[in-house]
Amino acid sequence: MAQSGKGKLNFRCPSCFMRDLDIDMFYDKDKQEYYCLRCQYKGSEEDVLEKNEMVRFRYKAMMKRFTDFDV
Repeated sequence: MAQSGKGKLNFRCPSCFMRDLDIDMFYDKDKQEYYCLRCQYKGSEEDVLEKNEMVRFRYKAMMKRFTDFDV
């Protein structure tokens, strides 16, 4: 997605990302917070980064090939 009119970086909405939707957040300079147009999530940069790190555990082994299924 293009980044025109958004904040410093493209941040994914953590709420939408948990539901496998890749939605970019917009930045409100007056309130100094990010917000999502789709689900109405809003939060500071630190809050968004923290919640996005929690979601990343789903993709931790995405590039790993599993060959041994005996536990």
